[in-house]
Amino acid sequence: MATRIENKKLSKSSSAWMKEHIDDHYVQKAQKDGYRARAAYKLLEINEKTNLIKKDMTVVDLGSAPGSWSQVAGRLVGDDGILIASDILAMDTLPDVTFIQGDFREAEVFDAIMAEVGDRQVDVVLSDMAPNTAGNSAIDQPRMMYLCELAVDFALATLPEGGALIMKVFQGEGTQELRKQMQQDFSKIRSIKPGASRPRSKEMFWIAIK
Repeated sequence: MATRIENKKLSKSSSAWMKEHIDDHYVQKAQKDGYRARAAYKLLEINEKTNLIKKDMTVVDLGSAPGSWSQVAGRLVGDDGILIASDILAMDTLPDVTFIQGDFREAEVFDAIMAEVGDRQVDVVLSDMAPNTAGNSAIDQPRMMYLCELAVDFALATLPEGGALIMKVFQGEGTQELRKQMQQDFSKIRSIKPGASRPRSKEMFWIAIK
């Protein structure tokens, strides 16, 4: 009997999430505008406020699948810019976006990304990475912090002075410590919570200038 009740609760929860997702303004807008996910509007708003991604720039999008941030950034850099996307998951092709599948921590994948950069410099690193959440902050938060640390390490290894990292974080244990560490290597760090972020979400976006 207990198992049946638990399953019923899970079913109701899943149903409520699905209804919220379908009714979501940004989900509907993304479908209308041709973006792969509602997350596109988060990056659009961030860039409206910061103007960091511009035409002709070279941008690397870490954890890019399904590709909505790559769509946005690719359009912002234009025909003469370079957008390099990377993820351990497969991602459907996007016009004028170079996708490299694999783990960017591995030398082979990192070298492949930098080969695409060539003799240009990386102007902006994007990270909308997040773990598969378990609904338990004691598990989810450390996983998220690890992904943030990986993005920071990549940015420090590739960005010149004045380059920017735009990174998603989950507010919680470890964030203040990471921010203090980053302040040693970045000249400025700003926090933005876009309108497209659900109010109850712990996500925040940090914009760090090297």
